[in-house]
Amino acid sequence: MPNSVKHPRRLMAILALVLLPVGAVAAMTTASQSDEAQLCEIEATPGAGMVRLDALVHADEHVGGTYTFQVEKAGGGGSSTINQSGDFDATAGHPAILSSVSLDSKGAEYKATLNIVIGDRSFSCTKQTGGN
Repeated sequence: MPNSVKHPRRLMAILALVLLPVGAVAAMTTASQSDEAQLCEIEATPGAGMVRLDALVHADEHVGGTYTFQVEKAGGGGSSTINQSGDFDATAGHPAILSSVSLDSKGAEYKATLNIVIGDRSFSCTKQTGGN
């Protein structure tokens, strides 16, 4: 009979030591994804044949940083790419609109990407919408 079966406590201790770092990395990754999802948002608001795309940052504390907002549009009227960027200063508890783009939504598809840099941390979110 192998030693690992004769000593189940030893086997459990070894497994715990091996799996602990894996669990810690998974927890940190989940926390980062959760922070990113809450920090970064692209809001699409349709109305009167148009769609307004707002690039938003949500902060739990006062933060400042830089952003880039890229919107790619393709449809019957051709294609276009809009790039906007700048610095921002966000107040805790209030979503800050970093940038807004209004586009014709009829028969078009959009891909919007927001990249945020705060200190040495980067966050990104993407939203894709289809036309009518």
